[in-house]
Amino acid sequence: MGDLITILITVVFVKNFVLAQFLGLCPFIGVSKKTDTALGMGMAVVFVMVLASIVCWLVHLFLLAPSESNLVYQIARLFGSTAPVTSFNYVLVLRTISYIIVIAVLVQFVEMFIKKSSPPLYDALGIYLPLITTNCALLGVVVLNSQDFFLNSGEGAPVALSLPKAIVQGFGGGAGFMLAMLLMSGIRERLESAQIPESLKGVPSAFVCTSCMALAFGGFSGIV
Repeated sequence: MGDLITILITVVFVKNFVLAQFLGLCPFIGVSKKTDTALGMGMAVVFVMVLASIVCWLVHLFLLAPSESNLVYQIARLFGSTAPVTSFNYVLVLRTISYIIVIAVLVQFVEMFIKKSSPPLYDALGIYLPLITTNCALLGVVVLNSQDFFLNSGEGAPVALSLPKAIVQGFGGGAGFMLAMLLMSGIRERLESAQIPESLKGVPSAFVCTSCMALAFGGFSGIV
């Protein structure tokens, strides 16, 4: 339980994917103009991150990692193969493309659901909704689930997180992304009525505010 809390605090505050690792800045800047669209995008990212963490964890365990659970290894054994299990290591070769395929399918599902259930939100999110597929924050979460940087002892190769830890890290990553989106949307809504230089209006002021928020979130470093 302590490890789960540590992971949650880490990915939400200490290593926030937007404000500490600067991943996923495209939808963060593009959809954070209004609080309602920021909330919708944040919830979509949380949902996709949790599902992607589960599915990609299963893909890693049963298709990519060199272990007795590898289905390719088990099928090869049925056909008389005597190759060692270590030769069925597809993590480095197929991990990225496999994870992107999983994420793309999940994003397509979310896009169809939002389009059917909330057309105004779908129109407000625009191109940034399908761009969740290429959101490097999302890909970063599922990759980290198979490379335990936070809790690994540092001895030998990085190992995959357990399924509960992967789910918590996926939820925490999405929650941290949504938190950053909501904070930024509140700031940008106030900036709409503020008197600022013409050259700073829009995206320039958003980057300045993001930098200040990143400095503020830097104060969480070292708490876990």
